[in-house]
Amino acid sequence: MSQSRATQLAVPVKQYDHVDGAADAGVTLVEYGDYECPYCEEAHQAVKELRRTMGDRVRFVFRHFPLTQLHPHAQRAAEASEAAAEQGKFWEMHDLLFRQPSEIREAELQDFAATLDLTQFNDELAMHTHRNRVREDLISGAQSGVIGTPTFFINGERYDEQWDVTPLRAALEDAM
Repeated sequence: MSQSRATQLAVPVKQYDHVDGAADAGVTLVEYGDYECPYCEEAHQAVKELRRTMGDRVRFVFRHFPLTQLHPHAQRAAEASEAAAEQGKFWEMHDLLFRQPSEIREAELQDFAATLDLTQFNDELAMHTHRNRVREDLISGAQSGVIGTPTFFINGERYDEQWDVTPLRAALEDAM
């Protein structure tokens, strides 16, 4: 007997999630992503375009799902984004991390931290201050049936179609 993947978002959007958009937006798009995944980088561009063009009608939520067996620096990058979040700069770091073409090295993380003028960044990374926060996202993704990245949920339902701008926009508009 085969086991099917969950199709529902197991953990609803919480206060500690990284959210761009109003709680009363017509639709919520949740992404589980990995900063070293080339497909996530492509999806990032589509999401940025949708955030720009659809404005307040869409609330976007990003959750970590580092695939460390494929992307050895993904966990560190996720923790770096959380260190930036501690200083109110999650989205800025998020965008910088997705500008990297593939492996995110320590030198890039340091450059990004300097660009964003982050203090205590090195200490937080060295002590893995945000490891548990990333792990919570990973667990919630697994509970939701996420096995790869990017994985999207629209209003709590897994979206398994193409994630470039046009089909994703159509799915978001249909969900409103």
